Amino acid sequence: MTHQLFPTAALVRGPHGLALEGVALADIAAHQGTPTFVYSLAEIRRAYGAWRDALAGRDALVCYAVKANSNLGVLSAFARMGAGFDIVSGGELARVLAAGGEAGKVVFSGVGKSEVEMRQTLSAGIGCFNIESPSEVARLDAIARELGTRAPVALRVNPDVDARTHPYISTGLKNNKFGIAFDDAFDLYRDAAARPGLRVVGIACHIGSQLLDPTPMADATTKVLELVDRLAAAGIALEHIDLGGGVGIRYRDETPPTIAEYLAPILARLEGRREALHFEPGRSLVGNAGVLLTRVEYLKHGETMNFAVVDAAMNDLARPALYDAWHEVVEVAPHGEPQTYEVVGPICESGDFLAHERPLAVAEGDLLAILSAGAYGMTMSSNYNTRGRAAEVIVDGNAMHVVRERESVESLFALESRLPE
Repeated sequence: MTHQLFPTAALVRGPHGLALEGVALADIAAHQGTPTFVYSLAEIRRAYGAWRDALAGRDALVCYAVKANSNLGVLSAFARMGAGFDIVSGGELARVLAAGGEAGKVVFSGVGKSEVEMRQTLSAGIGCFNIESPSEVARLDAIARELGTRAPVALRVNPDVDARTHPYISTGLKNNKFGIAFDDAFDLYRDAAARPGLRVVGIACHIGSQLLDPTPMADATTKVLELVDRLAAAGIALEHIDLGGGVGIRYRDETPPTIAEYLAPILARLEGRREALHFEPGRSLVGNAGVLLTRVEYLKHGETMNFAVVDAAMNDLARPALYDAWHEVVEVAPHGEPQTYEVVGPICESGDFLAHERPLAVAEGDLLAILSAGAYGMTMSSNYNTRGRAAEVIVDGNAMHVVRERESVESLFALESRLPE
């Protein structure tokens, strides 16, 4: 296995096997057990720095998409770097505030904001609501007036641009549930601007995730700017333009653009604009910062295929089962000659797999690292089969910080009760 296979320079092969920064993964497994998510703070800082540097000299706010990885340790790292946050629930706002984030730098996205969530976020003083339907405009206006305030809003406009990504993570087409239809947006803006409980401050657009080509987002930017100028001519001047996130990362053999390369054609179309810029990256900030550390329980050899049964499963990392997503799998310390394995978990589902047909040199009891697991790993995990969710660890140089303890089985039914006798 060569260093070039690794999507982050934070992962290195040393004398004691794979290490993330200065900490051997075998030492983490010895202290914390498996499965465990392990994140590199240096990689998180590097990824955020790439956005900051590409936007230097501009009035821009990078809002980390909390849904990618909502661990308080991760959130606190972004808060200390000055990031804003993109949330999609009241629970995510509570996490941001607990981690030291500023409510005024929070953008609330999502198609189904409840009345309780609207009250919670209005009371906290968040920076902006990204509105996604006429009904949401009416509901937020009524709640804001009841609370004696005005809600800062942007409409999330659906530009009907093909993001050229997986259909499950494409969000900018006419048949997606997200956003306001482009042709309806102007009239809804006029409606929102006339409501006493709302303060129209921006416009938002997000076309999808794992974007490897900046052209679709640049095209969407052109459409958004046409609407911004039409609104200005009608007396509705916007303060900011939110162009979402979605930049892809390397999982297998992709060649994603650098952040500067991705932003270049978008920023070129924004040249000379007075509006502030918002972006909402998630995956590109944390995806390659994390690995899922797991141990081989059994090697099961069959007539047509071999199975490496590990202690991680689809409840820990849902992306392969959900999207047929590829994650690189590497041995922490290779043993013997490689054989081709299906890497599967112990859950009672045929869809419980983490990787297909991987050449691995392993023995029972060995450790494997599942790479590029920092985004949509822990946040999509579950307790299926009454399995406690994994521990989470952040590595900072030679130091290891446990930022989430492993769930105990008892904690899983602590809120349940038996029927009375």
